Amino acid sequence: MDPALALKALIMGIVEGLTEFLPVSSTGHLIIVGGLLDFNDEKGKVFELVIQTGAMLAVCWEFRARFLGVLRGLATDATAQGFVLNLIAAFIPAAIIGLALGAIIKAHLFHAVPVAVALIIGGFVILWVERRERPVRIAEVDRMTWRDALKVGFAQATALIPGVSRSGATIIGGMLFGLSRRAATEFSFFLAVPTLMAAGAYDLYKNRTLLSADDIGLFGIGTVSAFFSAFICIRWLMRYVATHDFRVFAWYRIGFGLFILISAYTGIIHW
Repeated sequence: MDPALALKALIMGIVEGLTEFLPVSSTGHLIIVGGLLDFNDEKGKVFELVIQTGAMLAVCWEFRARFLGVLRGLATDATAQGFVLNLIAAFIPAAIIGLALGAIIKAHLFHAVPVAVALIIGGFVILWVERRERPVRIAEVDRMTWRDALKVGFAQATALIPGVSRSGATIIGGMLFGLSRRAATEFSFFLAVPTLMAAGAYDLYKNRTLLSADDIGLFGIGTVSAFFSAFICIRWLMRYVATHDFRVFAWYRIGFGLFILISAYTGIIHW
């Protein structure tokens, strides 16, 4: 394996893991970093989606007791059944809209400038949500109904636009719909499992002719590095939301988006 390619895969995996569960857009960051590393051809785009599996596996490992409990109680326990129903309800909007518009979005919006615009707009949305009063109806994930989950699912679907942020859309959307900050964050983790698994599997199957056995090592490096960096990020974020809001991420999004726009306009960086 080319050492330069291996290093690029490692960097992309770390970026994926660190940004997947923060409200800063992992896809947006991967597009930007992939452009800087010249790792953004068609195979690179497949790579970006497939390594999200590593972040998904980090969620499975961190919440393994919860998932095993759900599997054990699925036949008899109403709480476990409600949990699965909520994940299905929340997954449906993004699945339907993604299948219908995914190719158009990828063709026109997977570029630095659209990502920068989405980062900035999303940053202002986070600031707006954090400044308004939000009565909490749902303090725990298990208190959600399928209607609550479906609303969060439609919020997640906006993240099909690169730069919006899947985690940001689900967390901020959940807070707007009455979830506590912790419940919205946890549900964002859980919803990542079917969403990232389906997206990665579908894109891998659809673009299988682009890949060969030589790519296994490259994808493995990216997936493993995404797993470990995501695991660290999940642990940190759950502690962070206990005492902080998301304003710092909003200002980061705005600053990063402006940097991309200014550097693109001035020609400092050819995105």
